[in-house]
Amino acid sequence: MSAPVSADRLRPTVVDRGSSGFFAEAAQGRLSVLTCTSCGKRIHLPRPRCVYCGATDPVWQPVARTGTVYAHTVVEHQVHPLFPVPYTVIVVDVDGEEDGVRMIGNLPGRAEVTAGTPVTCDFEDLGADSEGNAVVIPVWRIATEGGAA
Repeated sequence: MSAPVSADRLRPTVVDRGSSGFFAEAAQGRLSVLTCTSCGKRIHLPRPRCVYCGATDPVWQPVARTGTVYAHTVVEHQVHPLFPVPYTVIVVDVDGEEDGVRMIGNLPGRAEVTAGTPVTCDFEDLGADSEGNAVVIPVWRIATEGGAA
């Protein structure tokens, strides 16, 4: 994980009931997806019960920290002062997962990506929130031949 950054960053809420497990896993350096303990299917986007069998006991389980770009777009119009433009929004197919397990991320500038570009996930430590909870977010990077970004 990288070092904490300055406070001039927009931070996600990491204590939300639906996504707190995702951020707790990220704080441990794991990219994780809810998985049903009854049928084993991935539940993505997160929900309190399995959409396949109705079980109510899903758990967060790690997935690969690699994938390929499924789609992308370049944002040219600034929508928030803490998100300087341009930046490239990417939709990532996570390696080894069935269709439907896709993550959203962004790359700085007008990234040279196309559908199928390999990417890898690292984590950025944004420090603690006002209640002392770790705020760590996944950060996607274009993969190099050696597998690291």
